[in-house]
Amino acid sequence: MPNTENANTPEGGILIVGAGPVGLALALALHRRGLAVRLADARPAGAGERDARVLALSHGSRQTLERLGAWPEQGPTPITTIHVSQRGALGRTQMRAEEYGVPALGYVTPAALLYRRLAAAVAAAGIELLHDTAIASLNPTEEGIEASATNGQTFSARLVACCEGAIAGEAGGNVRTRDYGQHAIICRARLAAPHRGIAYERFTPDGPLALLPLADDYSVVWSLPAAQTDAQMALDEAGFRAALQTAFGGRVQFVETLERARFPLGLRVRGDAVGRRTVWLGNAAQTLHPVAGQGFNLALRDVWALADTLTGAADPGEPTLLARYAQRRLLDRRSTIGFTDSLVRVFSNDDPLLTHARGAGLLALDLVSPLRHFVAKRMLFGARAWP
Repeated sequence: MPNTENANTPEGGILIVGAGPVGLALALALHRRGLAVRLADARPAGAGERDARVLALSHGSRQTLERLGAWPEQGPTPITTIHVSQRGALGRTQMRAEEYGVPALGYVTPAALLYRRLAAAVAAAGIELLHDTAIASLNPTEEGIEASATNGQTFSARLVACCEGAIAGEAGGNVRTRDYGQHAIICRARLAAPHRGIAYERFTPDGPLALLPLADDYSVVWSLPAAQTDAQMALDEAGFRAALQTAFGGRVQFVETLERARFPLGLRVRGDAVGRRTVWLGNAAQTLHPVAGQGFNLALRDVWALADTLTGAADPGEPTLLARYAQRRLLDRRSTIGFTDSLVRVFSNDDPLLTHARGAGLLALDLVSPLRHFVAKRMLFGARAWP
């Protein structure tokens, strides 16, 4: 049957698939613009509370979350300085918050803390959230789109926004993948001296090693070839801490490591972020290497732009609207994905020519302030230095 509902009713509004931080943020952004939304999440209630990830949020992401009424006032740790270097070679650069007139270049927060704040805001707004509801298929038509769940439920909407992974059986999308041959070890490291809000991105021939200030400790993201990851995970705490210290160097002294875990690293990019009455955001649109911490920040910029594009729309799934959104996000999305992918491939090797070139590049960033400011502002606000 033709969908005759308007965008202010659930049947004429938007179904969001996935109620992680991206899906919750999108629900709030669309709701605040007057659009009816529902959330369907495959996980049981409370699953987001057990998310062990740590997120690096840019200053621009803080602004977005504040506008959504979902910024956690207690918990995020500010990054006041970012120090970038490569092990065993000259060249380094630093970016400081005071250079850009912001209180912090970014913030580090447990994903579970952000989830709780977003979920509370969604509940306060009265937005419907259905747990244990995995969407199995989508059937778009000229008038609307029907989504079928594995539990037998069906939903009618004008637009489906996929925010968590792929839906089984979906076609097309021009998906590009790259296996970096790396795994990331994540852990928490206690320190001999205060971190003073300094975040480190240390490039090694095996992969990047990031230290992100989190409360009094560092959250560590150590990228290594898969075989080396096996060996590091097998070490006892003292042996692992010694290996981490050797890999990073002497700028920071570790006294204990906790909560060690691992996950594989790859690139998965959907070339077409919009389809027939469907849009993909977050990990459903692009899964990036954690170097430079750009994945979630890019997703939040997508969220804000989509909500802005759909404001006042009688039919939020109308093709010209979705095409407008895709065009609006093209530059930021391509440049952020390309920047992250290039960092991994250029810095994760021990080619002596590239080593010297990398050192020269880092030195240029440090000495040429307009170039450094260009990079910093894109990390703060995206390719268009929004807002």
